[in-house]
Amino acid sequence: MAALYDHRLRPTQPATPRADAFTVHRQAVDGDLHLAYVREGVGGYPLLLLHGYPETKRIWWRNIDPLARAGHEVVVPDLRGYGDSDLAGDDVYDIARYSRDCHALMAALGHERFGVVAGDVGGAVAVDMVHRFPDTVEKLVFFNTVPPILLDEFVAAGIDLTTIRAMGDGPTTDYQVDQGRDGDALIEELDTPERRRRWVRGFYTHRLLASPGAFSTDDLDFMTEPFGDRDRLRSAWAPYEARHGRPQSEPPLVADFVDVPTLVLYGPDDAAVGPDFIHCCEVAFRNRVGPVAVPGAGHFLQWERADIVNPLVEHFFAELRP
Repeated sequence: MAALYDHRLRPTQPATPRADAFTVHRQAVDGDLHLAYVREGVGGYPLLLLHGYPETKRIWWRNIDPLARAGHEVVVPDLRGYGDSDLAGDDVYDIARYSRDCHALMAALGHERFGVVAGDVGGAVAVDMVHRFPDTVEKLVFFNTVPPILLDEFVAAGIDLTTIRAMGDGPTTDYQVDQGRDGDALIEELDTPERRRRWVRGFYTHRLLASPGAFSTDDLDFMTEPFGDRDRLRSAWAPYEARHGRPQSEPPLVADFVDVPTLVLYGPDDAAVGPDFIHCCEVAFRNRVGPVAVPGAGHFLQWERADIVNPLVEHFFAELRP
């Protein structure tokens, strides 16, 4: 797909709202810990948009207004430790706790059932929510992340586990080892806000997770600004550290089939999540639409091709809107 698409001809994307375009709210979800979130379109069908790493709620800036105008109540939190949300006083950052936080947020907003759109770490959180809180997630949009971990089923389907790039330690995913195994040493090297932001900037540029030309200089400044904070960058590495022995509050529920209706999207210009993602999702999601490859998009497809993602999400959830 990437070789067939001329990125110079990619349509102009929707204009990015100002950094202060949306009101940021706060909600206690775990004792004194508060999540920061944007909430637009109150009264519409609720959609929870979950970011990953190295992202914050800002990665959804091009999606919030279009989905709200389409009739959705759009809820976009920063996960604990990210962006404007609180750092955890007990230093607990893992998939299960992210999942519980987001479920508590939606419950506090009055939503017992809702849809989820998620990629990267947010995708793992969404799968955990499906299993941890049955009958809560009515539909799911899932993209560019680690697929549900069904290793025996993948092998039975003929998938070579060594090709699953998002789960490996290859040359394009060396950062997973650096952050997961040597996080303390790495954060000491990144000893200024500028160096920390440069580290994050690399994920949008030379690490080739994003489609060529998808992020302007202004876009990069916008995305990296929250990671100038040392503690927030360090806390964001916790899911990678879990692969190297970091204790978790609970095991994540990410090793089972997903049966809720799911739209699977894939941005092919992604050095971290390879085309094996498509085959794995065909096995793991038993009630799916797609996988649909989104041309001219990589890891951050909600930003890179908002012109495609927004109408796909709108139509996928259309039957649930009031």
